Formats: sequence, structure tokens, C-alpha cells
Amino acid sequence: MTDALQVKGLRKSYGKREVLKGIDLCVRRGEIFALLGVNGAGKTTAFECIEGLRKYDGGSITVNGSMGIQLQSASLPAHIKGMEAVRLFAKWNKVSVDTSMLAALGVNNLASKQYQEMSTGQKRRLHLALALISAPDIVFLDEPTAGLDIEGRISLHEYIRTLKTQGKTILLASHDMAEVENLCDNIAILKDGRIAFAGTVSELTKAVGKHYNICIKTSLGTENFVADNIGESLVSILKGYQEKNMNIQDIQVNRGSLEQHFVKIARGE
Repeated sequence: MTDALQVKGLRKSYGKREVLKGIDLCVRRGEIFALLGVNGAGKTTAFECIEGLRKYDGGSITVNGSMGIQLQSASLPAHIKGMEAVRLFAKWNKVSVDTSMLAALGVNNLASKQYQEMSTGQKRRLHLALALISAPDIVFLDEPTAGLDIEGRISLHEYIRTLKTQGKTILLASHDMAEVENLCDNIAILKDGRIAFAGTVSELTKAVGKHYNICIKTSLGTENFVADNIGESLVSILKGYQEKNMNIQDIQVNRGSLEQHFVKIARGE
């Protein structure tokens, strides 16, 4: 089958509050997929239902392959050392340790370090390594780069791309829109318990319109404008400066970011 995951009509309520109102998702094998949404939209609930960590009230979930899960909030015993945790998880899963994976994630440097002594970034790298111990077909990553420095983020992004080349399917939840835009093949946006958008980043841009950011610098400072039609808007803006006899020192034009498009969908605009 070409689909790694199929979700149909997924519903989940907490008491009288309906969090998931019949969502449908389809994730293909070997792609990097992101589930986005503002806080409280239902991302974590949807992930936990798919991962089998939470019961759901209706719908169906079909997972074609083994899963590895890196939770957003996870913990290990305070005094366990990095390699002790790795060997323990490897024994549970009855597999040998992939030393190349540990090296790529920098976990070898944590071999004799106790969990309580690790930084947030070091803990997240260890948790990811533990999620990959069993060489899963599908990997769930919830805010994988939270707490990582720039070098760590770049390194992890490279490894996520490596996982894709190995045929792994990656499901990602992230608040970093630049991360999503750089990594993901497809995205879905949750709004009020429903899928408000599903498709590629370019399809999202097309759906909400081609927004442009125009920055004009003069001797008096800079002004920023947002435009849908770059040609007509830029001509009009420049004409206004000309009529005021203002000398333009610099002009910058940028396409609207994924974050701007996401906010527009999330607000229901």
C-alpha cells in the first residue's frame, strides 16, 4: 500500500467538549507530514489517538507499519545514563543498537551522563534516539527541535531528511513555521476540531492568495506594506512617494511566509 496512515472521521470528546469533530487524514509512505494548529486546536489529541495512547470516540485509524514516538513531554529516571537508556530500550525491542544513528544524533556524547544532568536539547536528542531504536516505519515527532541550539536544529533537520531517504514516514507537530516549510511535503491545519486545510505549502499559498511584503526605506525611516497584486500595488506605492518628493533609498519585496498563511487559515479569514 502507498499510504502509511489513514484516518477517517476521527472524533474525540472530553465530557461535553468535542475536541475532534470527524477529521480525515491521509499520509503517504516516505513523506514528511506536518499537523498544524493553534494551541487547543486538537493536535496533541489527534496524535495520541493515532499513536494508540488515547481512546477515541468514533471513526477509524489505519496504520500500515511500525511506529516510533517522540513525545513533546517525556521523562526518564533521574539517575539513568544515556547509554543505559539506549541499551534498555534496545533490549525491550529485541534489537541491536544502531551506532551510526546514535552518532548522527550526538547521543554517544551522553553515554555516561545522568538524565538529570542533561540539557533540554540533550534530552530531546536522547528521546528521538529511543524512538528510533526499533527502526520504525513511521516516526512521530512532537516539537522535535524545541530546546535545541542552531547547530543542533540544523543537524536534526539533516537527519530527518536522511530518514526520509531511507523510506521512513515522518509525522511532525511543530510551532516553527520555517521548520515546517523547509522539511514537509504536505501539511494539514486543524481549526476548531476540523481540518481547515490539507495539501502542500504551495497549495496553501494559492488557497489564501499570493501575499507580498513590501518594505520601502527612505531618509525618514522604513515603511511596510502587504499586497496581493505586486504589480499594481508597487506602482501605486511608488507613485505616492513620488508625489511627496521623497527619495527612496531601498526596496525589498518578499513573498508571504507560511506563518502568515497559517495564521490566516487558523483565524478563519
